[in-house]
Amino acid sequence: MVSELMKLLCLLTYAAVFGPSMSLAQTFNGYDCTQDCSGHQAGYDWAERNGIESASDCGGNSNSFIEGCQSYVEENSDSSDEDGE
Repeated sequence: MVSELMKLLCLLTYAAVFGPSMSLAQTFNGYDCTQDCSGHQAGYDWAERNGIESASDCGGNSNSFIEGCQSYVEENSDSSDEDGE
């Protein structure tokens, strides 16, 4: 019993020390993020501010920005399809 508790304590300590750097990959609406998804969020926000309706209008130098923009288009085309039918 004591050895099981020691294993658990060691595991919890390890997770507390190394957990933040070993976190699971984050995603943004199904797109993989390389770090903190800020590029995806920026693309999404830009598309929202500019009323982007087509993924072909999503451009830029950053894949994450483009994917964020595409995410906005996908999210809004789904809701418009539901409203239209």
